[in-house]
Amino acid sequence: MYFNGIYHLFYQYNPKGAVWGNIVWAHSVSKDLINWEALEPAIFPSKPFDQFGCWSGSATILPGNKPIILYTGIVDANNTQVQNFAVPANLSDPYLRHWLKPDTNPLIVADVSVNKTAFRDPTTAWLAPDGHWRITIGGRRKRRGMSFLYRSRDFFRWTKAKHPLHSTAGTGNWECPDFFPVSTAGKNGLDTSVLGPNVKHVFKVSLDLTRYEYYTIGTYDLERDRYVPDKGMIDGWNGLRFDYGNFYASKSFFDPKKNRRILWGWANESDSTEQDVVKGWAGVQLIPRTVVLDPSGKQLVQWPVEELESLRGKSMEMSNVELEQGAKVEVEEITAAQADVEVTFSFGSLDKAEAFDERWDRYDAEKICREKKSTVQGGLGPFGLATLASLHLEEFTPVFFRVFKDKDKHLLLMCSDASMSSIQEDKTGMVDGKDAYKPSFGGFVNVDFKDMKISLRTLIDNSVVESFAAGGKTVITSRVYPVTALYENAHLYAFNNGSESVQIESLSAWSMDKPKHMNEGLK
Repeated sequence: MYFNGIYHLFYQYNPKGAVWGNIVWAHSVSKDLINWEALEPAIFPSKPFDQFGCWSGSATILPGNKPIILYTGIVDANNTQVQNFAVPANLSDPYLRHWLKPDTNPLIVADVSVNKTAFRDPTTAWLAPDGHWRITIGGRRKRRGMSFLYRSRDFFRWTKAKHPLHSTAGTGNWECPDFFPVSTAGKNGLDTSVLGPNVKHVFKVSLDLTRYEYYTIGTYDLERDRYVPDKGMIDGWNGLRFDYGNFYASKSFFDPKKNRRILWGWANESDSTEQDVVKGWAGVQLIPRTVVLDPSGKQLVQWPVEELESLRGKSMEMSNVELEQGAKVEVEEITAAQADVEVTFSFGSLDKAEAFDERWDRYDAEKICREKKSTVQGGLGPFGLATLASLHLEEFTPVFFRVFKDKDKHLLLMCSDASMSSIQEDKTGMVDGKDAYKPSFGGFVNVDFKDMKISLRTLIDNSVVESFAAGGKTVITSRVYPVTALYENAHLYAFNNGSESVQIESLSAWSMDKPKHMNEGLK
């Protein structure tokens, strides 16, 4: 949340180790979303209504400029989940270091129609024209994903609506639901309570079964108090995703400082729990992103917050570089292990686009990326960036494109492939990659090819590669663990392994500085 000039990030954290359990709400603050200061935990198990854990929730700013947190508490060893609230102990403290959990908790207890072991993650509340606050809480009824709706006039006495805000059959448990308005008339974000003309709504869930997130765009029917996805939206496992890679449990919030909606997601580790213990930490927050409705109205567009550019350091540029089949060009003069890269590729013809195999599932981009890797020659593509690469490409994480011809249209596939990201060795010196999950992530990009250009922005940060295609229409995050392509030994290449020549129309790359302690960074 943003409150009195300070951004507050609350996150699930185990202060006693890099493993799941003993969960508290850690708390960090910032004035610019880049330079942060970690404070003591804001909420931790201490009362009967959260003695077995303080799980996810959301913040809402009440009238009178008063923040309140709703969160899920675990009350017993049977994993019974209830919804609690916490308020700042001292509103005059600019950092809101201490929070109170009144004994009037829990606010909401599951009734007999609700699975009380799958009842969690309340959203930011919105205020409707009838004067009632509303929240939605994730859960399931057998295999049907549920978004339970609750209403309150005073924020402290909540009543469950007869019908859910939304539900979908066969999707399993819904976690971390998010429900927010987006403007159809501009790029400004909207406060969570905004309704009316020129407004659509976004509904997002994190699916426990797939560990991916899915969203739809639709209409909030106030009369029925239900969310209805637009016609043509896929409401389930084949639907739109914020990120087609390692990205989960995201939350968005409205930032009144710059009138924008900011989305923030979490990437877990891809190596073993044992390695997490050795590292001493597990899980990272990704770069915060602005999120707006695409002019088509059919998807969202994401982009790293503009403040990230304050970390840009030494830079290099290149333009009009021809990449023939098999060519690779090194992006030099920057720190390739921590970089921000923006590149536009162009090509003269779609004639060599590969035929889209009818056996492929149009929605299983990951499978196609596994089969059609960056080293597999194609027609128009694969071309892109080889990130976190060793000198001779024993290790690298490519982010690349392929163009396919499917009946009467062309398809653009984007891949971020971790399968060659690390060469792990055991004590005998033998290659052993079994400890790490090294997937080939993929997603299709909705472009029309009119200008024969494709843009890509990639943020590289030692073990994280976040990539934004076509101005943020499709985003993929990979979590990787190079062994040799570390620090000054990391390289960055642009490459083309397609038979159609591709041109680097323009490329700009920057070394990225490290963030500072909040106060140090803002003196």
